[in-house]
Amino acid sequence: MKHIPNLFTLLNLLFGCIAIVFILQNGIIILVNAEGTELLDIPEKVWMASLFIGLAAIVDFLDGFVARLFGASSEMGKQLDSLADLVSFGVAPALILYQFLRLSYANEPDGVEVSMLWLLPVFLLPCAAAYRLARFNLDKEQTFYFKGMPVPAAGILVASLPLIYFYNQSQVVADLLTSKWLIYGLTLLLSWLMVSTLPLMAMKFKNFRLQDNFPRYLLLVLALVGFLLLKWMAVPVVILAYVLLSLLFKNKVT
Repeated sequence: MKHIPNLFTLLNLLFGCIAIVFILQNGIIILVNAEGTELLDIPEKVWMASLFIGLAAIVDFLDGFVARLFGASSEMGKQLDSLADLVSFGVAPALILYQFLRLSYANEPDGVEVSMLWLLPVFLLPCAAAYRLARFNLDKEQTFYFKGMPVPAAGILVASLPLIYFYNQSQVVADLLTSKWLIYGLTLLLSWLMVSTLPLMAMKFKNFRLQDNFPRYLLLVLALVGFLLLKWMAVPVVILAYVLLSLLFKNKVT
């Protein structure tokens, strides 16, 4: 019984590995339109990786829930959870950024042959995630709030990019997502948020009183309305709202 939560954790890891497989298949495709102009794109299989990262997030939530349900929390489970999170929400999202960055450079003259050195910065993300997870495991204070952005939140934000790219109807959004400056900036921002000590709320309730949990309830309402109106675009909007609400209501977060 005590190993049931660990099975959920390993399922998280498995989904992260499957996501990586989808990301690495056929990194860039070249299309030719009716006028003979070459168009570069990333394969639709990348959005499948987003779905598996999403599944990893669901079972990541469930492993903690199951552990509390069966009273089976353990130090091994804690370490195993961090190792799985590093793959599913650190390595896999970094590879998504890697593919978008390749696409950005591929649209430039001679960009298909871009040096690896210009692509390596995206791997700052899993490095920051590893540091964040190691610090979390040593810190006994982060029960009802986090110091720095949780690794799954950063991973889910990146995982939303392929879904936004393939399902949005705006060329402006598509161009923005294939901007190398956006990829570099997002990598730096998320990495900094993870290693920072900013007090960010955990979605755990000491009680269910509105006055004690107002930012949590507000975030849930914003998430619901956001997904109804913005679809996949709601993911980065909600995560931005999560950070801002945590800082605005710092006294209720900690």
